[in-house]
Amino acid sequence: MPRSVISLLTHAYIAWRLVPALAEFAWLQVGVALLVVLSAISLQVGLSHWRNRRQARRRGHDVAMMAAFVAMGFLSSLFVLTLLRDVALVGVWIASQLGLAISISTFAAWSALAVAAAATLMTVWGLINARRTARVVAVDVPIANLPASLHGFTIAQISDIHVGPTIKGDYVQSIVGAVNRLQVDMVAVTGDLVDGSVAQLRSHVAPLSGLTSRHGTYFVTGNHEYYSGVTAWVAELRRLGVKVLLNEHVVLQHNDSALVIAGVTDHSGHHFDETHRSDPAAAVATAPADVLRILLAHQPRSAEAALQAGFQLQLSGHTHGGQFWPWNFFVRLQQPFTAGLDRLQTLWVYTSRGTGYWGPPKRFGAPSEITHLRLVPA
Repeated sequence: MPRSVISLLTHAYIAWRLVPALAEFAWLQVGVALLVVLSAISLQVGLSHWRNRRQARRRGHDVAMMAAFVAMGFLSSLFVLTLLRDVALVGVWIASQLGLAISISTFAAWSALAVAAAATLMTVWGLINARRTARVVAVDVPIANLPASLHGFTIAQISDIHVGPTIKGDYVQSIVGAVNRLQVDMVAVTGDLVDGSVAQLRSHVAPLSGLTSRHGTYFVTGNHEYYSGVTAWVAELRRLGVKVLLNEHVVLQHNDSALVIAGVTDHSGHHFDETHRSDPAAAVATAPADVLRILLAHQPRSAEAALQAGFQLQLSGHTHGGQFWPWNFFVRLQQPFTAGLDRLQTLWVYTSRGTGYWGPPKRFGAPSEITHLRLVPA
């Protein structure tokens, strides 16, 4: 079924369930009806622009895409809350049949108002959270037998920026500025940097060349790089001075110690290019065995293979922490971890909530982050 039809049917269902119930709040009824209509129109216009990429150069394209993605986030919350309201209405009806003094019409009216208000507030607050520069999250990672010369080694992790329809160069520049102020030993970019081709987004990704750290910036591919022309993006990032790790590693000399920084292609990379099959073991096949091993892997589900390959720490993204309620509850259907620092036997896995957002500019219950990791002795 076409997306435009799904969108219209979803809006129609919401209007049917909410608008009539607000009859005793005349002005609010009109307001909610207008919100639903505006959301439907914004999404239809946005879908038209998305299908016809030639419109990307037309005036108003960015505004249309932003409006469409805001509407998508609003629709998502409104739809979920409307479903929950319908479930609650069934419960109220059952309670009334059992003799409890509950007014179904009163509950229907006030719950419809609550749904519309909650969806609006979630969308506005989520938009504010998504569009501001990600906050810095400080994380200490305890490493067993950590050499004294690596105590306090710092990594800035950024992930899932999704430069594209609504995230542009100024957004990226603000991230670069925040990272540089941390003065870390290295920067890790754990995939899903872009949603678009090099030709479309080259100038917007260019600020990454300004990232500074003692040992440089390292990048691994996410699934969205494969949707966007992975070969061209690998070449472009290398041109910008970013070190791209495709199932390979580097050995860093830090003070009097060495450590291995390895990176793998995305877990799904082989579906697009068989030579990009993710392989943590191959990434360290020739690496020294008696030093700390850190793996950059876009998806947390690389952890089992990372454990078998002898890594002590894996840095991942992909999940966005669910990005906004209630999708955080569904991440575990695909991934072993949702967000934060977790342990898999001897392997630490840090899963970033992401530094940007995908699709709707909305962060509710899962704030974006720039992660400031510090290695400490266990």
